[in-house]
Amino acid sequence: MPDARTVLLVMDFQNGIVDRLGDEAVLAAAGRAAEAARAAGIPVVFVRVAFRPGHPEVSARNAAFAALANGGDTMTETHPATGIHASLRQRPDEPVVTKRRVSAFSGSDLDVLLRAHAAETLVLAGIATSGVVLSTLRQAADLDYRLTVLSDACADADPEVHRVLLEKVFPRQASVLTTDDWAKSL
Repeated sequence: MPDARTVLLVMDFQNGIVDRLGDEAVLAAAGRAAEAARAAGIPVVFVRVAFRPGHPEVSARNAAFAALANGGDTMTETHPATGIHASLRQRPDEPVVTKRRVSAFSGSDLDVLLRAHAAETLVLAGIATSGVVLSTLRQAADLDYRLTVLSDACADADPEVHRVLLEKVFPRQASVLTTDDWAKSL
């Protein structure tokens, strides 16, 4: 039985990002992770990136997000592109954290939710490996969480960056497992 203080973070599996960077295998792995967590009584928290209309949170100095401010309403809170992908079958009792930056912690209430769950271990799945997964892993490690990254439930536009992060960088601060290996350990 898993530690009751474990939380699965399913990050940026939102329509607009899945359509650009995801693939069926990564989406299926994230779905299996969510189902395994639910079956084991592990809370599932979805994380998305979205902005208010007009993007007031985006500074022109922010290279990652400045182009979004000129791109219309695609990444706003109510746009379908920021909705959690339907194939993950989010349940009504599973919260969605809206972040305003790359890390799941930055500009969100994730810390409040994790404290409410008395979380000590975070299991990470996300798109992109070099974005939300890397940023969240680094910040979570600095906050003293135990970490697991689900290698097949992460994706990146650059396969080599994805490989290096999973094989060389993440193991310094996290266990790196496939979704099925993690599920078997529950």
